[in-house]
Amino acid sequence: MPRRYDPERRQRIVDAAIRVVGAKGIAGLSHRSVAAEADVPLGSTTYHFATLDELMVAALRQAGEGFAEAVASRGGLTDPDTDLAADLAALLGEWLAGDPTGVELEYELYLAALRRPALRPVAAEWSRDLTALLARRTDTVTARALVAVLYGMCLQVLLTGAAYEERYARDVFARVLAGPARAASRGEPAGEA
Repeated sequence: MPRRYDPERRQRIVDAAIRVVGAKGIAGLSHRSVAAEADVPLGSTTYHFATLDELMVAALRQAGEGFAEAVASRGGLTDPDTDLAADLAALLGEWLAGDPTGVELEYELYLAALRRPALRPVAAEWSRDLTALLARRTDTVTARALVAVLYGMCLQVLLTGAAYEERYARDVFARVLAGPARAASRGEPAGEA
C-alpha cells in the first residue's frame, strides 16, 4: 500500500497536542491521546515526535508565538512617544481577557519546564525574546524586570481567579520603568546585564 502524502500532518499533530493539553492538562498528553485528537494513526505521532518531550517542545513553541506577536505588534515598542507602561498594561489586559484556555495552556506548558528539562530552552526563549522586544525602549535589566512582573501578574490572575486590574498593572510597570531614571539620578550605571 503506498504511503499517503500528507504535508500538514505534523502541524495537525501539534495543534492536537495543544487542544489535548487545553482540555486535559499536561497529565492527559500522550501519543495515543494526540493521535485520537488529530485523527491520525498512533504511528504518525511517534514518527514525527519520538518522545512526548519533543511534542511538548513543538506545542510550547507554537503556543508562545501568539503572545510574542501581540507584543511585537504594539506601538509602544517602536514609538518613543507611547506610554510603554500603559501599553503593556493594556496588552496584558487584552491577553487575559481573550481565550482563557489559551492563556492557561501557555502557562501550563511554560511551567512544565520545571519538571521537564527538554522544555527549558523553549521557556528561556520566551523570556529572552520578550526581553529583547522590551529592550528596544529601555535597558536590558529593566526589560528583564518588566518580563518578570508581567509573568507574575499573569500567574496571579490565573491562579487566584482575581480580576485583572489594568490601572494597578500600569502603575507597577511605570515604577519599574522609572528605575533607570532613579538610578541615573543617583549616579548608578544603567544595567545592561
